[in-house]
Amino acid sequence: FIDELHTVIGAGAGQNNVDAGNLLKPVLARGGLRCIGASTLDEYRKHIEKDTALERRFQQVYVGQPSVEDAVSILRGLKERYEVHHGVTILDSALVAAATLSDRYISDRFLPDKAIDLIDEAAAKLKMEIDSKPEELEIIDRRLMQLEMEKLSLESEKAAGSSSKTSRQRLAGIKKEIETLAKEQKILDEQWHTEKETLDAITELKEEEERTRLRMSQAERANDLERAAQLKYGRLEEIQQELETLDAKQQALQSKGLTMLQEQVTEADIAEIVARWTGIPVNRLMESERQKLLQLEQHLHERVIGQSEAVTAVSAAIRRARAGMKDPGRPIGSFLFMGPTGVGKTELARALASFLFDTEEALVRLDMSEYMEKNSVSRLVGAPPGYVGYEEGGQLSEAVRRRPYSVVLLDEVEKAHADVFNILLQVLDDGRITDSQGRTVDFRNTVIVMTSNIGSEYILDVAGDDSKYGEMQALVLGALRSHFRPEFLNRIDDLILFHALSKKELRSIITIQLQRIHRLLADQKITLEMSEAAIDHVADAGYDPAYGARPLKRAIQRELENPLATLILENSFTEGSTVKIGVTKAGKLTFKIKAAAPDPVEEIEVSAEPASGSIDAQPTSEQPTDESLLEDEALREEAVTASE
Repeated sequence: FIDELHTVIGAGAGQNNVDAGNLLKPVLARGGLRCIGASTLDEYRKHIEKDTALERRFQQVYVGQPSVEDAVSILRGLKERYEVHHGVTILDSALVAAATLSDRYISDRFLPDKAIDLIDEAAAKLKMEIDSKPEELEIIDRRLMQLEMEKLSLESEKAAGSSSKTSRQRLAGIKKEIETLAKEQKILDEQWHTEKETLDAITELKEEEERTRLRMSQAERANDLERAAQLKYGRLEEIQQELETLDAKQQALQSKGLTMLQEQVTEADIAEIVARWTGIPVNRLMESERQKLLQLEQHLHERVIGQSEAVTAVSAAIRRARAGMKDPGRPIGSFLFMGPTGVGKTELARALASFLFDTEEALVRLDMSEYMEKNSVSRLVGAPPGYVGYEEGGQLSEAVRRRPYSVVLLDEVEKAHADVFNILLQVLDDGRITDSQGRTVDFRNTVIVMTSNIGSEYILDVAGDDSKYGEMQALVLGALRSHFRPEFLNRIDDLILFHALSKKELRSIITIQLQRIHRLLADQKITLEMSEAAIDHVADAGYDPAYGARPLKRAIQRELENPLATLILENSFTEGSTVKIGVTKAGKLTFKIKAAAPDPVEEIEVSAEPASGSIDAQPTSEQPTDESLLEDEALREEAVTASE
């Protein structure tokens, strides 16, 4: 058997020597050598087909990828060998899970290779856990070490005569705790060693059983039937009886929950390895995650204000995928978000990525305005052969190949060239794409979100008037159909309209944005308090239905961040200060700074004009007022207002 047969061609052909391929030809032609070679289709085409004389001497046998059922049968044949090698037991359900999960989630490798690797890694992980100390024993060991160090420190204080009554009481408590933990440690340590010895004995018996079977088969081939019978009905039966006794003992302990070591590779272990390889959560849902998924809408609404239809549709798609109810041949969900600018279309995609992966970096974002030219379309799947960047791969295909479980955001999709949608057709329908190098990229575990501003003028026309919603929806869908081809729209799971933001929703967004300012000020030991009137004032300053929430960010920057930055640079704050933001009748924001106790209270009043953002900061103690009128704080503030 010659593995990688294509390497034989040209091997050793330097300096007028005959290569290995030419040496094989005469022997193969005479029938003096029985040879099986193995090579991939690509290597066969590149090397062996060019040497037609060598190719003619071999009969081609195409070996395809086995089916999942065949892969399970192969794994069952290998099961005993891996059990002996790792010293663990592999359940049949783990073999079935390895074949099915690898076929579904690991697309860049083939069966049975990837399923065998899953079994091998899961068994190796379990073997390492058996050889290592159990977690509960490790915790006790660490706690004992901490207590021993504390005990030595307190005893040295006692010997020096400087220990207090509290220290002596603490020393007595430590000694008592050490005594209790030492007893518990001894019991657990004995149990661990007993279990480990039992498992080691089972492993040794399995190894001996395999050796006995090998000797028995050798005796049968040598026609030494007496020796074969002695092994089969003598030693082999003894080994099997001993194994049954030890297995029954281990199973009895496991059924009572008295074991510290797990020695069975289960379906959950295989799912854990698949999740580690691919990043796709295929393991069974824990109760905490179930509750989290059931309350997904609430989590998303913490960042996306309003837009209930969009949040509900996306949440339902995620729940279907995690419950195993999604179509296995398509993406988790594909959505087209339509609406005016600044209403939360992109923010919803970010919030979803943050919920699923605890980081927004899992969001694969492509700005489709970069694909307006026809020649830029190839960047999605990679440049064709002969062009610059052929080896680099595509921006979309490579991003998903590296992270197959992700949220793909195609921002402002209407700005892309029409040929982009031809590429997206197979992604939306079959959940896969072929890049420029012929590799198939799996999109079946992605959420595809596309955003568009088409028809936003119709949405703005009926802002706040729900009675015209049906008429507006028909106009928006009409504009959509006139821009996108029917075969593209027909493959999208859901077309979702985003409403224009109301003042009430804008006020809720201010609360979210203020949390960011709170965090920035907290880093400098400053507390921010803002009155309801001040929040309403900023909401009015940033309200523009045509532009959504983005003008609000500019209003917060102008009305709050600029004055606060100036006050920080003027050293108006001390550590622990509190800044109270209010609003005057004239429509100006006031910033009152209260120093932390026990320092004397110093109040500064600042007025910020909404239009110019100018600041007028004057300490109260420096106002030109009559001292006799400043009897209490209320009169002092009136004097400040009068002087202004």
